[in-house]
Amino acid sequence: MYQKEKEAILNKIKEYNRIILFRHFRPDGDAVGSTKGLQEILRLSFPEKEVYLQNDDFADYLAFLGPEDAPIADELYADALGIVLDTGTTSRISNQKYQLCKELIKIDHHINIAPYGDCAWVQEEKSSTCEMIAEFYYTFRDELKINKEAATYLYTGMVTDSGRFQYNSVSGDTLRYAGVLLDQGIETDRLFAHLYLRDFDELKFKAQVYKSMKITENGVAHIFVTRAMQEKFGLTSETASTAISFMDSIKGCLCWIAFIEGKADDDTIRVRLRSRFVPINTIAEKYRGGGHDCACGATIYNRKEMRALLKDADALIKDYKETHEGWL
Repeated sequence: MYQKEKEAILNKIKEYNRIILFRHFRPDGDAVGSTKGLQEILRLSFPEKEVYLQNDDFADYLAFLGPEDAPIADELYADALGIVLDTGTTSRISNQKYQLCKELIKIDHHINIAPYGDCAWVQEEKSSTCEMIAEFYYTFRDELKINKEAATYLYTGMVTDSGRFQYNSVSGDTLRYAGVLLDQGIETDRLFAHLYLRDFDELKFKAQVYKSMKITENGVAHIFVTRAMQEKFGLTSETASTAISFMDSIKGCLCWIAFIEGKADDDTIRVRLRSRFVPINTIAEKYRGGGHDCACGATIYNRKEMRALLKDADALIKDYKETHEGWL
């Protein structure tokens, strides 16, 4: 499946001596894992090529995967092939210098609401972009090389974006490609320790979320992580966003939302939306965001918009419960 797209991408990679990789801002495990994993595969497979990772922000909680490349001169973009991974729209690309590249490739698993690139491989049904890169390697395994390091990057993204392989997007292929990566000798105990061990203050924050969270009439769990709360528990914007995962196991709550207030110099409120059974990406899109059917994000600017978003989500869940059976 998608053989033509994969072959076109490989041919473009062979054509260029310089390749620059990009991802979305506020990166998660899939964004970091897919870019670093592809970079390592390309460096192993084509040691004569220059392969750079060029992004403008980073994820502290993924620092254990190692640093990204230092900025390169603008003139190096002009004759380079750009590859953007795990990014649905150009406005979300971390480094906007991608526009300087001679040609652009898009590899992504988000809903393709804004196509871009001279060449694209988009599979919305895939659990992660890292799964796609693992498939890319496996499809051309006679030409491409992989090692433990690249496999660890890709496995990190597959684990985090699939909820440790529990989401509906996980298929037999997901697990088969995960097996290919595990065969490289990934230290899963060390990886999972980095990903899921928590500082004591973060656990106290978790207790605060359970104390402060609310549930709408029809079953939308929500929490507003205020600036004061973030300061009290010493949270970064990343650790504050983990609040969304604390509300994922409440019976009758088919949707859960975390509102993360920006720092003192930031008037935005980040919104993380998750759901079970019912797609909620249309709500995210209404409020300057987007993403997957049941895992997406948005941006709002005040409490009035927060109330409006919650009202929309509550109405959506009410309609779903009234027209569907079998939900929990």
